[in-house]
Amino acid sequence: MSDESHNSNEEKKVDIFRDTPVRYLGYANEVGESFRALVHVNWVRFSYVVASTYVCADAASKGNDVSKKTWPNESERKTRIFCAVIDTLFWQGLASVAIPGFTINRICFLSNIVLRRVTKLPPATRKWTVTAIGLSAIPFIIHPIDHSVDWMLDRSLRRWLGIPPSTGHAMHAEVLAADKETR
Repeated sequence: MSDESHNSNEEKKVDIFRDTPVRYLGYANEVGESFRALVHVNWVRFSYVVASTYVCADAASKGNDVSKKTWPNESERKTRIFCAVIDTLFWQGLASVAIPGFTINRICFLSNIVLRRVTKLPPATRKWTVTAIGLSAIPFIIHPIDHSVDWMLDRSLRRWLGIPPSTGHAMHAEVLAADKETR
């Protein structure tokens, strides 16, 4: 391996919340909503606690990443940390918890109504079918929701905070820092 490729691999930092299996914790509430028909509601609530904890940990991590950068003064440093944390909280809160949770909840609710009206499935079979429909919908809703949240935040929160538009995914601390360095 050449020295150049070795150095570029060393410089690339792994984001534990986006580049490892930890990212699947952000989907906990969608799984909880899918199983709502089969489990006690407290398990569904717990799935939201898991997903929300993931969101807060990711936001804290992004703030920590920005805090390690060199800034011209303490005021600028605090502003950039604030922007990184707020952007991540809003993006993850909407794209990982609120919108997908609501979407899967409604898919399962409507699937249950349709199955009850048009089939003669026993209740237990219907509940498992609704759960399977909810779980199978998760991969199909992720990217449209992510892009919609990017679009919405690019036209609202990010403008208000002076954060550059996204690059097709949630704002990363490195993008914030790079934007500041180019100003």
